[in-house]
Amino acid sequence: MHDQEKAPAEEGRRPDVEGESLLNRRSLLAGTAGLVGAMLMGAVTPSAEAATENLPEDPTRVPGTTPSAYGQRSTFEKSVRIPRSWWSSLTPLQDSHGILTPSALHFERHHNGVPTIQPAQHRLLIHGMVEQPWTFTLDDLKRFPSVSRLTFIECSGNSAPEWHKPAGQTAQQTHGLTSTSEWTGVALKTVLREVGVHPDASWMLAEGSDAAAMTRSLPLAPILEEAMLCYAQNGEPLRPEQGYPLRLLIPGWEGNTCIKWLRRLKLGRAPFMTREETSQYTDLMPDGTARQFTMVMDAKSVITSPSGGQRIQPGFQEIRGLAWSGRGRITLVEVSTDGGRSWQQTALQEPILPKCHTRFHFPWQWNGEDVTLQSRCLDDIGYRQPDRATLVAVRGVNSVYHYNAIQSWHIAADGKVSNVHA
Repeated sequence: MHDQEKAPAEEGRRPDVEGESLLNRRSLLAGTAGLVGAMLMGAVTPSAEAATENLPEDPTRVPGTTPSAYGQRSTFEKSVRIPRSWWSSLTPLQDSHGILTPSALHFERHHNGVPTIQPAQHRLLIHGMVEQPWTFTLDDLKRFPSVSRLTFIECSGNSAPEWHKPAGQTAQQTHGLTSTSEWTGVALKTVLREVGVHPDASWMLAEGSDAAAMTRSLPLAPILEEAMLCYAQNGEPLRPEQGYPLRLLIPGWEGNTCIKWLRRLKLGRAPFMTREETSQYTDLMPDGTARQFTMVMDAKSVITSPSGGQRIQPGFQEIRGLAWSGRGRITLVEVSTDGGRSWQQTALQEPILPKCHTRFHFPWQWNGEDVTLQSRCLDDIGYRQPDRATLVAVRGVNSVYHYNAIQSWHIAADGKVSNVHA
């Protein structure tokens, strides 16, 4: 471990010309080798298009493909993230099974693109109100006892367009800025114990290595028990868009606090009042005031089937969906098939974990008439997901973040499902 305080920026100094040339030569050789390898693999592994075009009538009579270096999903599966803009993409919740989101389908949110970071050169500086400022390499952090947990991450702007009108056409478009993964790393409290936090330190500044230098002030006491420094997701190193090689994870808190490409933690006595907690990530209230540091994501649910963009037939339907709460465990999910006039309890599918997506399902017979489906959830602190009218009465419609009103799906007589405000 490195026992001197050293700013991460110093680690990224431009190499001398000779070193840079050597690096370029190595990169060229690596690229050439990769190209040759791809050509060789192409000679023995049919492309996705060729595999689809040359389908055998009986797969038991034709030898299958050879082993591959990295697994791919079936060419028949087409579910993908939808880029909403240059800064985000949405998880296809309507296609999901269980509670885990594949890493390749986990939603994206970044503030100035996804950086490319060499893990061997990455450093995490911890300084400020600590006994011993310290710079950690990734290998240093991996030497600490590792921890893993399943938890959701949700962007505070998830469902933001719904404040004003039924904007999203599908569950992916209305709720796709949330995903659940298994995260692995080291507990934040373990690393802070090594540097010795000053007793008067009550806030922590977290800063990323992206081009935006994304930075948030975080109150230390409520995050210390559960926060993690993560280097792996779903059993493999983080994907670049998820913060490779290191990210902060605070279970149940809005996604922007889980700083990706983490390079610096600074301990202090007060919030650092960065750009992100003044110009953004505040909740504008009807009286013109703004709430700051509203970081916990309240209970929320959505029916994923039947849901917007789908078409169903009369007869049996299993109503399925997801519920989650940043304050704890989901204890109850109810559905309404009459626009909220009556509610019926659903079955919760194991596992039912705190601060994690929870799957629910409910058997239902559709008679072919116009109906409106809704879901609402309750967490273990007694918070119940509000209907839209109740939420708007308190928050108004000038906010951007933390929209968690009950979602309504209208099913027309032809079976077409659409997003409505009921």
